[in-house]
Amino acid sequence: MGKQPNLYAFDHLEGLAATLRTYIIQCQNAGFERHAVFRVAVSGGSLPSMLAKALLEPSQSGPDDVVDFAKWEIFFADERAVPLDHPDSNYKVLQDELLDKIPVHMGRPKVHPIDVKDLDDVQELADQYQEALMQSFAAKDSVKLPIFDLLLLGCGPDGHTCSLFPNHELLRESDAWVAPIQDSPKAPARRITLSLPVVTHGIKIAFIATGEGKRDIMKQIFDTEEGRSLPCGLVNEGGAEKVSWFTDSIAVKGVAFPRRGSL
Repeated sequence: MGKQPNLYAFDHLEGLAATLRTYIIQCQNAGFERHAVFRVAVSGGSLPSMLAKALLEPSQSGPDDVVDFAKWEIFFADERAVPLDHPDSNYKVLQDELLDKIPVHMGRPKVHPIDVKDLDDVQELADQYQEALMQSFAAKDSVKLPIFDLLLLGCGPDGHTCSLFPNHELLRESDAWVAPIQDSPKAPARRITLSLPVVTHGIKIAFIATGEGKRDIMKQIFDTEEGRSLPCGLVNEGGAEKVSWFTDSIAVKGVAFPRRGSL
């Protein structure tokens, strides 16, 4: 058996948030050492509020526990083809839950929203977002895939992540960095998403999954053969030990896959 993802489970969300903070700061500092910037991709849903809980707390342990948002470059792992102030916009969720709450002394990250002039054409929307990635990560013909320092992802009750859904043809996309989807089984139907190879190419990949509603899908992903073919399972397989799951105990109750004790 090859190397496996890391599964962390916490009795309380406070413990999850504290460990997630440590993990993200480790990834941040490694990014600063590599290229003086921290390039991160984030999903929407409940993730931004957990990020706020983890990152906006005052530093507790000195200079190694500092979030320097001024050197962050934030992209979206997926986005809905809606205006930026629309309730379905992942940008709006991140803005409301995290960006607008960042104290001035922590700096302001550089954020890359979609170009709303292309909302009526999701292929063009995806192409333009890929162009934004190229400008940050280097031209596509000189780099096969962008390498994010960290991707922060969620897990849907069907095992989807980003806007990569079970049994969807986009799971086979191997060339594009950013792909359009017009038939998302979850509304809204029109979206763009990072492709699976971009996700698994990240230096570190973190999933945050909490609550009783995640229990069945977590058991499927980690304990069954069928779960390995779900989008989250494919990220586990492709990312292997680069992948870490941050969960609460109730979400993994009954999951046989071994937990790790510490980072």
